[in-house]
Amino acid sequence: MTDKETYQRFIDWFRRTWWDLPESVHLHPMIETYLTPEEVDLLTNIPHSSQGIEEIARTKGMAPETLEPRLRALANRGMIYESSREGSVRYRLNDSFFAMLRAALWPGRTDEATKNSAPHINRYFLDGWMDQYAEVHLKGLRALPIDRTIEDKREIMPHEDVVHVVDDKKYFCVTTCPCRHRHNLDPDMPDCPHPTEVCLHFDELAHYIVNNGLGREITREETRDILKKAADSGLVHGVSNWKDGVDTICNCCSCCCMWFESFHKLGHSASMDASNYRIQVRPETCKACALCVKRCPVDALQLRVSPQARNKFGKAAVLDPDRCIGCGVCSHKCPSQSLRLVPKDQAELTEPPRDPREYMKHYLADRKAAAAKNQNTAD
Repeated sequence: MTDKETYQRFIDWFRRTWWDLPESVHLHPMIETYLTPEEVDLLTNIPHSSQGIEEIARTKGMAPETLEPRLRALANRGMIYESSREGSVRYRLNDSFFAMLRAALWPGRTDEATKNSAPHINRYFLDGWMDQYAEVHLKGLRALPIDRTIEDKREIMPHEDVVHVVDDKKYFCVTTCPCRHRHNLDPDMPDCPHPTEVCLHFDELAHYIVNNGLGREITREETRDILKKAADSGLVHGVSNWKDGVDTICNCCSCCCMWFESFHKLGHSASMDASNYRIQVRPETCKACALCVKRCPVDALQLRVSPQARNKFGKAAVLDPDRCIGCGVCSHKCPSQSLRLVPKDQAELTEPPRDPREYMKHYLADRKAAAAKNQNTAD
């Protein structure tokens, strides 16, 4: 079998998950620059659901003691998920979304494989790969309001309270932001000015990350410090879009984040899902400094002439409520405290799925509906 056939065989196996690998001139270069022919040959037919080493060894026709160290080496590169339940270690092949857009980039490595694959990931991302989310109503992340930007916290739901989310966790780690890292490694893209070691993960996922050298363990207090640093830098807290078993808080910039990039560059109708809060502007105290306009990740604020403005410009910030995601990035640094997050009206409130399994049901239903719609259009 030629190397080309070996790679194609792996790609055919790699795409048999919820996340497809659509054809593109950038697909093969992305895989071939990150993985060797020997690595993809080993990964082909590794199960997509977790199995013990003995069972996988039978599938691969290898001795367990030969196979296991090779699987662990690929877990260290984000391709294999390794978990332990009741003393039994189990392995599975990660889907391409988790492996290539997240785990491979979490360590922040600058080795040749990572550097060479990053530009291809960026181009493939824009050439149809991320459009799988174009007609999905629930995105992978939901905006989590910055703690001190909410006007009245008496009725805040636990899944929208960043303090509660962190306090509910037992084990913490931090990784490099994968979106920022792939952009910074690409010579054709500008460097991002924001801090990079800001992606937070919890409990089982955090153990996997730390055990495989993809990130480092931190304390609860360090987690809070990173959240504060991220908020000060103008980053959006993006939390796993379900209530139970939240495993990630990303801290996202509008220039690199996959969700904001999809919104700004690919024309998707939404970035990450909005919180149940919305910015309210006090035009009479607004200084028309435009800091909020610059900080907003979705261009939801503009300066306009306002009869209520008392500054020398006669202008105040004006909100486009349909674009606001309720993150609080604008109000966090407002020098005149003219912006605050307030709850949306009852009819506008939304609730995320219960857990990852329920989230995936919503995702697959939306993808099925989109496919049927596109088929009807084609007919």
